[in-house]
Amino acid sequence: MRETYTFASRDGHSKIHAVRWIPDFGQVRGVLQIVHGMQEYIERYEPFALWLNERGIAVFGHDHIGHGESVEGPEEWGMMSPEHPADTMVEDIFRNYRSGKEKWPDVPFFLLGHSMGSYLVRMFLGKKAGHLEGLDGAIVMGTGSLPDSTLRSGLAVLKLVAAFRGWDYRSPMVSKLTFSGPYKKYDLTGRDTGNSWLTKDEAIVQKYYADPKCTYLFSLGAYRGLMEACYYDNRSEHFREIRRDLPILLVSGADDPVGDLGRGVERVRELYEAAGFSDLRMKLYENDRHEILNETDRQQVYVDLWDWMREHGV
Repeated sequence: MRETYTFASRDGHSKIHAVRWIPDFGQVRGVLQIVHGMQEYIERYEPFALWLNERGIAVFGHDHIGHGESVEGPEEWGMMSPEHPADTMVEDIFRNYRSGKEKWPDVPFFLLGHSMGSYLVRMFLGKKAGHLEGLDGAIVMGTGSLPDSTLRSGLAVLKLVAAFRGWDYRSPMVSKLTFSGPYKKYDLTGRDTGNSWLTKDEAIVQKYYADPKCTYLFSLGAYRGLMEACYYDNRSEHFREIRRDLPILLVSGADDPVGDLGRGVERVRELYEAAGFSDLRMKLYENDRHEILNETDRQQVYVDLWDWMREHGV
């Protein structure tokens, strides 16, 4: 059973669109909250949610500000207030988290963040550490780690361009700079579906690039939110309040440019290892690209995530 609902965003004006997928039969065995990535929306996770429903797992999530149906019109896609938008998105995740805990208070509860959502989940774990006693594990998917120097330079560029064009400006230059480096080996336009950075599944690539909810440009304000989350996640002092026995699973495609083809994911693992997390695992899927839930071997990814959740209480 699928339910839609809304709640008020921390930004003071957005009505957040959210979805629950609930098993049609039997008792709910566990819960997964999904935090989606940039320039997409929560309904793209429905195939995985329905697969989990068949195994007794309720799934829910929402569209971030400036995404999907959490806007008044298409002109707002990619738009975010420049006043610390990452903090706003983290608070929205927490508001939805609390609604999930209220609805399903006595079953194992997990959190999954993909791509930009992975950076937000990592930030969420630090900022909300004192309020997550009922969280049984976090899946950090399609993540990476950029050097502080790169992020500081990027934020400086955003502020410089915004001084002339405003924070709502959609800059092709900033987008090109963001999708550079390891992205260069891939097609980023959707024209060469066999060489997409997203997945080797060409049907999904075609669907993605035909979807206006996925093909807009981020504003400078939205890029500020992404970079601020990335910078926060690099700070070891932000791990201090997170309980060290919280299970964390890092999963990515070995050929994912967001994770610098595996190297960035390894840097994230090293950060958590250095902080002393006792239940930390990492798996890179050979030959997989960015969207491992949409990859050609996605059934194996589904099973691996399900097995990890079962091992941790389901």
